[in-house]
Amino acid sequence: MSTMTQQSDTEAPSIPHAEGTDLVIRLEQVWKTYQMGDQDVNALAGVDLTIKRGSFWAISGSSGSGKSTMLNLLGCLDRPTKGTYLLEGRNIADTSDDELSDIRLKHLGFVFQNFHLIPQLTVQENIALPLFYQGIIGADASEQAAKLATRVGLGDRLEHRPTELSGGQQQRVAIARALSNNPSVLLADEPTGNLDTATGNSIMELLGELHAQGKTIIMVTHEPDIAAHADYELVMRDGNIESISENPPHPSRSDHGGHGS
Repeated sequence: MSTMTQQSDTEAPSIPHAEGTDLVIRLEQVWKTYQMGDQDVNALAGVDLTIKRGSFWAISGSSGSGKSTMLNLLGCLDRPTKGTYLLEGRNIADTSDDELSDIRLKHLGFVFQNFHLIPQLTVQENIALPLFYQGIIGADASEQAAKLATRVGLGDRLEHRPTELSGGQQQRVAIARALSNNPSVLLADEPTGNLDTATGNSIMELLGELHAQGKTIIMVTHEPDIAAHADYELVMRDGNIESISENPPHPSRSDHGGHGS
């Protein structure tokens, strides 16, 4: 299996989105450089990567390896210093701040270690919140939020507030909220980091179900047993991809296909 782009495609920076393509992400010689005093620090140093639609990836690596920078860049929370990042065929490096926000709203869903739920809102209201920014309000938003809550096993907790839920339930709310825009890619940053082993496994089973339904998932984790749930594990080191390995089938997911090229 070759997952890294071997040579530059001369038309890559302006590739239009091809209808029905299975490629959702392409990185070509991506660098992210920060100024630290009078020194340049390369958090990413010429990364090449392609990710196909419907695949499940785990990104791991030691502290300072570049995995968080990689996730921030993939999540359009940052832009590359140089190189090309194509998301659904669009070069992220060429976008304005407003366009970047619009891309996040339309194409990406985020799940964080600390849930980031609003304590004053109910489960249903927390899930519905992103729908407001998509112009979906009132009964339509409530109905969609209820369906998403049911999808993650919380259809009977719509009126509960985060403080009335367990950690695992709160993370399920966060996952439902991340799915509200039907994202091209679901990005998860240490999604089990604040959970006990059993609860963490239940969250991974849920992510496995979403993957089996065709969702593209990219997850950062430092736990080998959590990374084992993914199709592929990408290990970062010193701003580079040190290795990419294909995991054997895991009980939490089916062999859905749509893997990296």
